[in-house]
Amino acid sequence: MIKEKVVSAKTIDAAIDEGAAELKVSREKVQYEVLEEPKKGILGIGAANAKVRVYYELTPADLAEDFLKTLFANMNLEVRLERIDVADDEVMFKGYGDNLGILIGRHGDVLDSIQYLTTLAANKNNENFFRVSVDIENYREKRIDSLKQLAKRMADKVLKYRKNFTLEPMSPYERRIIHSEIQNYKGVTTYSIGQDDERKIVVAIDKASRQPKGNPRT
Repeated sequence: MIKEKVVSAKTIDAAIDEGAAELKVSREKVQYEVLEEPKKGILGIGAANAKVRVYYELTPADLAEDFLKTLFANMNLEVRLERIDVADDEVMFKGYGDNLGILIGRHGDVLDSIQYLTTLAANKNNENFFRVSVDIENYREKRIDSLKQLAKRMADKVLKYRKNFTLEPMSPYERRIIHSEIQNYKGVTTYSIGQDDERKIVVAIDKASRQPKGNPRT
C-alpha cells in the first residue's frame, strides 16, 4: 500500500520536505517524482512552483498502526499509542488512556480479538508472516503475573488435597503460560480438555509421583 501527496513549493527540496511532513514520516523514508520543474520567470513574471509527488510504501508495521488508530478513532477513544519496532518482522503496540477497559474485555478476550485483526491488517498482501502484539494499560504483563500466581495456588491445592482441579476456559496464549509455570512444581502436571472457546486446563497429580495418602513423598 502506498501513501502519497502532491505538493507545490518554490523548490523541489522544499516540496519534498513539505510532502514528508504531510505524510508524517521522515524525509529519508519517502520517494518522489517531479511533476513540474520550478520556473523563475522574468522579473517575477511567469514564475511557477515546483510540483512534486511525494510517496512512500507502508510497511506491515505502518499498516498495523494505521488500523489501530482508525479503530480507536471510530470508537471515539483517546488512546496514546506507543509503537515498539521489535524486529524486522515484529512490532509491539502499547496503548494508554482513561477508561480503556472496553478494549480489554473479560480476561483479555477483546484485546486478543483486536490483536488478531491488527495482525490480519499488517499481513495483507505480505508474503512473510509479520508478528503483531497489542497491549492496553500493560494488561498482558499484569495478566501473566496473575496467571503465574494462579498456577502456584492450584499446584499447592493439588499437592495438598491429592486431587485434580479444572480451571475456567482460557485462550491458547494463557493456557501456555499455565502449562509452562506448572512445570516448576514437582509432582504436578497439566493437560487440556474441551474444544475451542471451552478448552480448559486440568491441574493434576503427576502419575509418576502418585503415592498413597499419608505417605511422605520422595
